[in-house]
Amino acid sequence: MAQNGKKIKLTVVSTYHYFRLVARSVTFLILLTYYVIYRVQGGRDIEEIAESHPMMLAFIWAVFLVEMFLRFFPSRFESPGCQKQFAKNYIKTGRTDIVIQDNNAVMLAALIWIAFNGLFGALHMKGILDDGIMILLCSFYSVCDMICILFFCPFQSWLLKNKCCCTCRIYNWDYAMMFTPLFFVQKPYTLSLLVISMALLARWEITFFKHPERFSETTNGYLHCQNCTEKLCTHKKQLKSLWKKIAEYTQERIRRLK
Repeated sequence: MAQNGKKIKLTVVSTYHYFRLVARSVTFLILLTYYVIYRVQGGRDIEEIAESHPMMLAFIWAVFLVEMFLRFFPSRFESPGCQKQFAKNYIKTGRTDIVIQDNNAVMLAALIWIAFNGLFGALHMKGILDDGIMILLCSFYSVCDMICILFFCPFQSWLLKNKCCCTCRIYNWDYAMMFTPLFFVQKPYTLSLLVISMALLARWEITFFKHPERFSETTNGYLHCQNCTEKLCTHKKQLKSLWKKIAEYTQERIRRLK
């Protein structure tokens, strides 16, 4: 990977993100395949898949459970975006002017997500969507989560306007957002994922209101570019550059056709 003629080496954190993107994509495709097969064969409940392939679902459940459990503690493999909440990562800059993204945009992001998933929930309660679709939706969200981190995040670009994931106000909302559809699936293994994801969200918000200085680039030097351990902004810049070239090429083709 290169930018401006210089080769860019993937950091440990960004490599971990790419690994999770591949793993989650494969997981989604496997679950989708099994779901289609189960529907074609006339299956009526997601429990049939669980009973037929208990080890597979137990493994997927355990992976997400471990990922969320580790989020409660500092880790060098995670993004600074979610690690800024910890006291050990607070580097005083000497400034006291705490600057945080507009809270109205944060509330708007939450309302949009709740309303969006509320539509799926309503369809589920009407019997149009089954538990399997809701679980597939969670798996799809898990893939989208990694795409947001690595390539393009609509919340960053359209609502929060934060410069990168490091300064993202809602970074640790990811698991709660990912497992929102499980609110409508009354199964023990799905409930456990939902409860822990909500605990992560609550811990994040409580820390934010008690220690906002840790979340602001002006007061926490840990969030400065020189201290970044993932350098994912270079990936997104390359993607934006590609989109710009595609747009320019498209405009040129249209001009020639006219």
